[in-house]
Amino acid sequence: VRVLHLKENIASLARLLASTSHGGFPVVCRPKPDHAEVFQGTIKRLELCMLLENEHIFEPERNDKSFSSSHPFSYEKVTSVEKLPNLSHLTMLLNRYTTDPRYQQLFINLEPYINKSAMSVQAHFSLQRTYIVFRTLGLRHLTVVDPQNRVVGVITRKDLMPFPLEERLRLQLAPQ
Repeated sequence: VRVLHLKENIASLARLLASTSHGGFPVVCRPKPDHAEVFQGTIKRLELCMLLENEHIFEPERNDKSFSSSHPFSYEKVTSVEKLPNLSHLTMLLNRYTTDPRYQQLFINLEPYINKSAMSVQAHFSLQRTYIVFRTLGLRHLTVVDPQNRVVGVITRKDLMPFPLEERLRLQLAPQ
């Protein structure tokens, strides 16, 4: 499972986006240095791309692990993006971020932009109930966590595609 951290390196983020087609990513953090990383929320690919087009929000790593408190974009502005503006421009940016050494030293604070109320399900959650959650809420992806809230997987709509077919067949074949 590919996860992001609240504080993400620009070059690593660009490599991830260039090498995957995932529509969204779970975001994790380590509450204390000796603890495991736990699920915090999700962020969509489109939102990440929009953020990466704005270099002024990148920051160098700090020893105290903090970020400046300014949030140049509102959560609403970032999450209202519906499609990639210019794919060739984005491809060029991702290439530059992965090859130029200065982006190895720059980071982005994702915390203000993640969906902290994102749904997640436990690893042993019923497949049928998962399908109902997807259909009812119109989800595209759903994070799967263990009892300690560590990310163990992601379920997408495509993972559940055979399920509605099976349901429709059962309804068609059921005696009336």
